[in-house]
Amino acid sequence: MKESTTNEVVEGLTEAGVKFASFLPDSWLKPIYSRLSQDSRFITIPVSNEGVGVGLCCGAWLGGMKAVMLMENTGVRMACDQLARLGISVGLPCFMIIPYRGDFGDAQTYAVAHGQTMLPVLDALRIPYFIVREEERIRQSIRRCLKTMSVTNYHVAMIMGAEICVENL
Repeated sequence: MKESTTNEVVEGLTEAGVKFASFLPDSWLKPIYSRLSQDSRFITIPVSNEGVGVGLCCGAWLGGMKAVMLMENTGVRMACDQLARLGISVGLPCFMIIPYRGDFGDAQTYAVAHGQTMLPVLDALRIPYFIVREEERIRQSIRRCLKTMSVTNYHVAMIMGAEICVENL
């Protein structure tokens, strides 16, 4: 992850009033969750399953706290049940920041399936998303996602394109 991207995400979350972050360890997101974990303005909880993180973020929202789930795009598939139950059945939303593994320029062959399935799964769950490809749009995208989530009481995702995640793409 580019240092400048990390700065934009952390400052964007801070400006938007996010206080809680859950994450599943991921190589592209490591600089972000590492920084959040060291920042006293955030409560951070690592999880071993994306569904658990979604549940924690929905619970934080229920308690009046803005939250974010940081997860690789495989996590969308892994958390389908929790996303459907909590979002559709109960009306508890989760804001997700997801790197676009398998995007054009991702050099990992294993990531291709992640990229091919993420958007169709988000569409099937009716989860609106932004694909952010320019660092200068990160903060605005975070604000817009949280505004939409608060109006709809439904999940939203900000997807970070490879352009802003990978050094020397």
